[in-house]
Amino acid sequence: MLLAESQKIGNNEYGVQPRKFSLWLLIMSMCMFFAGLTSVIIVRMSEGNWFKFDLPSEFVWSTLAVVLSSLTMILAYKSAKKDNLLATQIFLGLTLMLGLTFVFLQINGFETLNSHGIFFAPKKGSQGGMISGSFVFLLVAAHLAHLAGGIIFILVVFVKSFLYKVHKKNTLSISMCNTYWHFVGILWLYLYMFLYLAPKLLL
Repeated sequence: MLLAESQKIGNNEYGVQPRKFSLWLLIMSMCMFFAGLTSVIIVRMSEGNWFKFDLPSEFVWSTLAVVLSSLTMILAYKSAKKDNLLATQIFLGLTLMLGLTFVFLQINGFETLNSHGIFFAPKKGSQGGMISGSFVFLLVAAHLAHLAGGIIFILVVFVKSFLYKVHKKNTLSISMCNTYWHFVGILWLYLYMFLYLAPKLLL
């Protein structure tokens, strides 16, 4: 009886894929983390003494990069389901390049903020001497760390595609990668809109 039940679970008869379930748990925990962090920022803004500054243009371009990467990720996933290995590899490669472009632009954005006197650890007399700069750096860097995990995930799937381990009969890894990448992309859109609109609406 127990053996039969274990076989049912192993064959996914109950519709629960353990690795996908773990991924959704991770996504839920990330949602709670960033919801908590943005809530703290809202509370801190309401206390006053919040230095307002414009977000660097690099954040806009990085937003475009992550949107485009979601499109290429969709195409990679669809290609894998159609067993088009070459297209899968091409679109995974493009997604990887766009993800790295996102990281590059975000780092440049940090440098732009620094050039305007906004620092994670404010220097004495700098414009970012108030806590606002620290919170913005923390929020963006936290997302960047989670996106870096997504880049590693894409790289792993990309390598697996050359080992013929990504095809229409084995789409689990690319499906999970697709889900996670879209999530971190949507998460960035939320964070960017929050950082752009919150100071305008709350201050």
